[in-house]
Amino acid sequence: MKEKKTNNMNQSGFTLIELIVVITILGILSAFALPRFAALQTDARMAKMNGALGSIKAAAVLSHSIQLTQQLAAGASVAMEGSVITMANGYPQSTNVSIGHAAGFADSAGVSFSDFTIASTATVFTVTPDASHAACAVTYTVPAVGGAPTYSNAGVTSLNC
Repeated sequence: MKEKKTNNMNQSGFTLIELIVVITILGILSAFALPRFAALQTDARMAKMNGALGSIKAAAVLSHSIQLTQQLAAGASVAMEGSVITMANGYPQSTNVSIGHAAGFADSAGVSFSDFTIASTATVFTVTPDASHAACAVTYTVPAVGGAPTYSNAGVTSLNC
């Protein structure tokens, strides 16, 4: 920064060259930083979906253990925190009111909370982060008689999320 004396007044400020150098340095730094910040959204979405899968696994195992400790039949419903969870082959059914509610994605009526998008068929329950990332999904599949449920996070990739 230069000081210039003009008519007994001190003027100070940056020269044009100094300003251009600072702007150039900021531009170079932002060129490296912006792609990293863009990738953080994908990483966060992938972490969100892996957390959702953990929630589904925990809900399925907890409801199965309740059924076992109460010595109920494989198709008998269980009560989890005041809600009835319908079971199939010893594990929650693939409905919004069953595994969806037990895992915390829907209320007791099966209405989805706004954090995720959920869908269910007769045997598969699917969770996605939002409607625009439908391929970034985790699934829960009801087991066959005497088996264990299957879980998948194959769709949780940086390309899909």
